[in-house]
Amino acid sequence: MVTMTLAVPIELKHKMEEFSEINWSEVARQAFKQKIKDLEFLEKFKEESTMNEEDALNLGKELNKKLEKKYN
Repeated sequence: MVTMTLAVPIELKHKMEEFSEINWSEVARQAFKQKIKDLEFLEKFKEESTMNEEDALNLGKELNKKLEKKYN
């Protein structure tokens, strides 16, 4: 295992200190693992997709319209 140093805003550091029982290093490790998993999924999806950028934008617009109707 290697050591990594992270910079966080002072306000966040103070809030983290309120929960000293939490292993913040483990929280960060899990967040890194999940983010990598998400990015790998997106890369694989992108490689296998036949959708072009215009198709993706149109799909996003259509989805936004449907979500707006559903939640308004």
